[in-house]
Amino acid sequence: MNTLAVQLNEKMQKENPAIFNMLSDLGKDLYYPKGILSQSAEAGKKAHRFNATIGIAIENGEPMHFRHIQNKVDYNPSDIYPYAPPQGKEALRSAWKEKLLIDNPSLQGKNFGLPIVTNALTHGLSIVADLFVNPGDVLITPDHYWGNYNTVFQVRRGGRVETFPLFNGDGGFDVEGFRTTLLKQTGKAIVVLNFPNNPTGFTPSIQEGEAIVEALKEAADGGLNLIVLLDDAYFGLFYEDSIKESLFALLAGAHSNILPIKIDGATKENYVWGLRVGFITYAAGPDVLDALEQKTKGIIRGTISSGSHISQTMILESLQSDEFPKEKQEKFNIMQGRAIKTKEVLANEKFDAYWTYYPFNSGYFMCLKLHNLDAETLRLHLLDQYGVGVIASNKTDIRVAFSCVEEEDIEELFNLIYKGCQDLTK
Repeated sequence: MNTLAVQLNEKMQKENPAIFNMLSDLGKDLYYPKGILSQSAEAGKKAHRFNATIGIAIENGEPMHFRHIQNKVDYNPSDIYPYAPPQGKEALRSAWKEKLLIDNPSLQGKNFGLPIVTNALTHGLSIVADLFVNPGDVLITPDHYWGNYNTVFQVRRGGRVETFPLFNGDGGFDVEGFRTTLLKQTGKAIVVLNFPNNPTGFTPSIQEGEAIVEALKEAADGGLNLIVLLDDAYFGLFYEDSIKESLFALLAGAHSNILPIKIDGATKENYVWGLRVGFITYAAGPDVLDALEQKTKGIIRGTISSGSHISQTMILESLQSDEFPKEKQEKFNIMQGRAIKTKEVLANEKFDAYWTYYPFNSGYFMCLKLHNLDAETLRLHLLDQYGVGVIASNKTDIRVAFSCVEEEDIEELFNLIYKGCQDLTK
């Protein structure tokens, strides 16, 4: 094992041996090399005459570039063309941390790290999988979950997904089902909680959120080491009664056997999906935070090297813009209007013959639970006969993204789904 990895591991063991023991074999081996990038960073501060350290080209005192590209953008070449640091632009990291504190008041006074920039959220999930998942490790998640978790945690890292019911009989979060699943585990478990949930669009209430935290603390008290991954892809899109903070804020510092990790980003929160800017944030003691950052930088350096510089520049400028809060509220109002309209339409009793729907109060999506129809059969029929695209999540469930349907078109959408159901039951 590299001596740098050994030093990081020793720091973690000294401050919190439980978190060190959560690391995968790969996680224990990881470190950030003191190579070209670290030497170049030093040169960037001190090489006032010539800086001949990093593999870019300089012309007339600025990064070399094509005029036909520069003419299309309104940013300084130094904010576009050079490599961004593996951990991301420092100003962007600081701006996102400020945003976290504004959005999550319970984080005030708690110890959590500077967010690390990822190539959007899937990259962040992949980093967590590399750091913490060994073959056979258990991943606990609700029975309604994003299918890409299978690839990230099972296919790539050999983890084993174990689910619990998302909903109880009253349509709320199944705290008891979650607790029972947790207390069956021994050694270590990775918990993935995604709110607003994809595919259902559900977020727990404040009371349910507090109960989730208590269940995790109970399991940790019993000796279970818990990596709790908060997939906050749709954070902030809370339309009705629900918890408005990330569970990351409630879990930070909650227990020495719990490592909360927040995965979020501008992609869906700020409607910039193609810019691919996400963040990974850890909550732990200072030595563990430093070690995890170095190991995370090591993964990034060894995979994508660094994220898009121009994307980070654009997100930073957006966050600093006076227009940001105003425009964000405008888009929230549109999304909330679509969610409310969806519920108004679904209140029509005629739909009861073919489906019920899972509780939803947030996010981009909602799900229909079909009574006597195969979801894939209906999906194909709607596509072929009516030009309507929906997602078949499993044999009974259809996911509808109201996020991409204008409010005035939502009634027509569900009427066409209804007509498709009628066709298949004649």
